[in-house]
Amino acid sequence: MTNDQEQNNWLQKQCVIVPVDFSPESFAALTPARAFVGDESQIHLLHVLTKLPATEPGVLWQTVSDRTRTNQVKAKLRERLNDSKAENFQISVVFGNPSAEIVKYAQNQDADLIVMPSHGRTGLDYFLRGSVAERVVRFSHCPVLVLRGD
Repeated sequence: MTNDQEQNNWLQKQCVIVPVDFSPESFAALTPARAFVGDESQIHLLHVLTKLPATEPGVLWQTVSDRTRTNQVKAKLRERLNDSKAENFQISVVFGNPSAEIVKYAQNQDADLIVMPSHGRTGLDYFLRGSVAERVVRFSHCPVLVLRGD
């Protein structure tokens, strides 16, 4: 086995999680994620939605539900990806706190790697909302590749 083959075997992952929030940075994370897998079906795209309050008009009038929101996100993701290779990605939508749900999903899938961008919040925005990437790095059971934002 050559050095390149040994290195490729070491880098190959069976399950790579890519959290997507529809930002260009989160979709850009797919490029490095693809380098870690031999098969596109080993990439799991994960979108986290917050629960809607019971007082939300769509919930009150029963025009919006978790199911309709999930279906809409999955359809928009497939539309946005519109790539023949992307049709093999595993797409999941969960509800809750983004960092906690990313960590929990990765653990449930026994993920080998999480690839995600750092959106580079600073100042008051960082103080109030914190960094999802920072919390994922801190609590994840597997390595996290955080891509630097511009």
